[in-house]
Amino acid sequence: FNGIVVHLENHDVAFSAVSRAPIDKLMAFRERMGWSFDWASSFTSDFNSDFNVWFSEEQQREGGIEYNYRREPPANNTQQNTLEWRGDSDTPVGLMAGMTGTDIATFTRDRPGVSAFVMENGEIYHTYSGYARGVDGLWGMYQWLDRAPKGRNEQGVWWRHHDRYDQA
Repeated sequence: FNGIVVHLENHDVAFSAVSRAPIDKLMAFRERMGWSFDWASSFTSDFNSDFNVWFSEEQQREGGIEYNYRREPPANNTQQNTLEWRGDSDTPVGLMAGMTGTDIATFTRDRPGVSAFVMENGEIYHTYSGYARGVDGLWGMYQWLDRAPKGRNEQGVWWRHHDRYDQA
């Protein structure tokens, strides 16, 4: 996102990423990745759950998750949904959970999302939210891979952090 911030700012648009990790952990990762965009921590707030991108273990177990405008069945239900949020460790979700040092259930309580807000006369209004594949357009690499001969070539974990490709 480093390259887009200057263009957004020149159109009166601010950009900030928000993650649930403590701010010190976010800033260390931002430095490792060479990023400079604003990044806020929602570690001690309800921001992520308010916008339906983080869920409790109880919601997951009892079927109280509504993500991407769909209600999911309880996690103990054997039926897998089309996004493969459930499954064994050999699925792409299972492999990504393992790469982050957690299990599938914990990994899938945090989901991708994007929101837009406007401030008018000192009041802040929520104007847009997108989830799951609706967030893909923000990642420049997806657009290039979609046009490549093999597309995204989505098998297993098909992308990594820039400093982790040699560890595949």
